[in-house]
Amino acid sequence: MANVTYNKQVTALLVVDPYNDFISVGGKLWDRIRAVAEANDCVPHMLQVLNAARKAELRIFYALHHRYRPGDYETWKYIAPIQKAGWKGKTFENGTWGGEIRPEFEPKPGEIVATEHWCSSGFANTDLDLQIKNHGIHQLIVIGLIAHTCIEATVRFAAELGYEVTVVKDATADFSDEAMHAALEINMPNYASAIVTTKEVVDAISSL
Repeated sequence: MANVTYNKQVTALLVVDPYNDFISVGGKLWDRIRAVAEANDCVPHMLQVLNAARKAELRIFYALHHRYRPGDYETWKYIAPIQKAGWKGKTFENGTWGGEIRPEFEPKPGEIVATEHWCSSGFANTDLDLQIKNHGIHQLIVIGLIAHTCIEATVRFAAELGYEVTVVKDATADFSDEAMHAALEINMPNYASAIVTTKEVVDAISSL
């Protein structure tokens, strides 16, 4: 593990997109990430980190992707390819099971849900940075979906904003091993202060 120490007063867990469409059997994107997610026990590891953070009484923040609603994007002049794909597939559709948070990951009272992000970064055009800063947080531990889009974009943006970021590499997943490799071993080491396993981060925060 990288030489990272955590201060309980300034450390928080950031949970990204724990929607049924991603991490539940029957979800619209589950079959695409299933091989990678099952190989590294992504979902059990996400839950393990979340429970450890709650036990350690860390602040918990949620960064959730925009849930598709009828009329979205239809009048937009500029739309990113990833947004077009989400629009076409009606991913995370509001009011449907796929657009709900998987039950084990439902925010508890006092946990903070930022406004939904429209593209990939949890920070872009949301109140996430404001919420984190107003709670005195400087260190972020990041888990969730998926590695090469929302996780990487959020981690990059966090670094630009001056946060010290830890990515839990077996508490994320992707469409392929190649995409995981590119995100975790090529791109994110430029922005994350540490890229660690679930066991490493749980051991670290459990001792706070």
